[in-house]
Amino acid sequence: MKFLFPLKTAYGALSKHKVRTALTVLGMIIGIGSVIMVMAAGEGIKNYVTDQISSFGTNIIQVEVKTPNVGKTSVQNATSMAQGLSITTLTREDAEALSKLSYVDKVNVGLIGQEVFNYEGNTKTALIFGTDQNFLDVYNMVIGEGYFLDETHVDSQARVVVLGIGIKEKLFGKSQAVGKNVKIRNKNYRVIGVLEEKGIYFGMDMDSVTMIPVTTIQKQLMGVDHLTYAMSWLKDDSYIDRGIDEFTEILRTRHDIEERNPDKYDFSVTSMQEAMGMMDSILGGISLLLIAIASISLIVGGVGIMNIMYVSVSERTYEIGLRKAVGATSKNIMNQFLIEAGLITFGGAIVGVGVGALLAWLTAIIAQSQGIEWRFSLPPESVIISVGVAVAIGLIFGLYPAKEAAKLDPIEALRQN
Repeated sequence: MKFLFPLKTAYGALSKHKVRTALTVLGMIIGIGSVIMVMAAGEGIKNYVTDQISSFGTNIIQVEVKTPNVGKTSVQNATSMAQGLSITTLTREDAEALSKLSYVDKVNVGLIGQEVFNYEGNTKTALIFGTDQNFLDVYNMVIGEGYFLDETHVDSQARVVVLGIGIKEKLFGKSQAVGKNVKIRNKNYRVIGVLEEKGIYFGMDMDSVTMIPVTTIQKQLMGVDHLTYAMSWLKDDSYIDRGIDEFTEILRTRHDIEERNPDKYDFSVTSMQEAMGMMDSILGGISLLLIAIASISLIVGGVGIMNIMYVSVSERTYEIGLRKAVGATSKNIMNQFLIEAGLITFGGAIVGVGVGALLAWLTAIIAQSQGIEWRFSLPPESVIISVGVAVAIGLIFGLYPAKEAAKLDPIEALRQN
């Protein structure tokens, strides 16, 4: 019962100024809601990326071109690639050398470009993958109409193309596409297949891409011999560590790079496990940054609590003096104002968790409506941490006004009436 009295008193004091209290609580709701939404969104992104990488399988090693003298995960490498730096040393012969290893099941190679497609006056610019017969396994895609590329197409530099369902509908509408010709650079390419709907995959709209034989894009469209990537399926993921070492050694030797100069590597060799680890680190760093930014609103809410507590002390000076005169101790007075600050922050935290969870859920729904496989996730620790931090901030910012109230002299306080 002793604990209920100060709670009732605190609730009564806050209820006398409903608008002022509501505005202060609103500050905490915004702060907590922002933190919850960011943490839930971060978990959603992490789950999305993890699911996407896992869908490739754990028995895959990817080889990509890399800017020499920089790390494969460095900002410099990403910037160089984004600015169009062309590394021309990775070839089909490299991929064939890797495929000869006894534990390698198959290898998919690729070169990515962009071309304008035309069919009877309908034009569409689309991403084009120069690839081979193993492309469908890489991206977990399925042929909906016709058939996919085979070795004969690759060996003969055939002018054939497989369309994503989105490109097919832009060019052909509801009519049949398989067997017809589309023009690329005024040359006919026969449509041999149309993919089933896939949606967004690794941030890329796979319904809007096209596939032609890698040799065709190399020789007839781009005039090059190199590749962008080569992905290898191993017979078992127990070969991953061995594969990384042997892939690196084979490519180093073929590219004539001295063993003592790994900085000169113009390629990177990465397993799916390593890719998942790197993405976890990157997303974790981004989440922490966003949480830090969102937490600023919690500090603002704390300042609001300090302000309302100071105003409350000023308005209730006579009440404080009266309570001290009838036996209340300084500790009783301080605890009273701390309880009021705690009620504000706890109430704001509870509502803020609900608001943040709702916003995170709406974000997931919107993402799913755009074809992104985003799962709503609200980590329990995010609720515990955010509520705990909010209450702590409320008590910290409410402590000084509470101490000031506790120090008031009862006689001087009673004179304020």
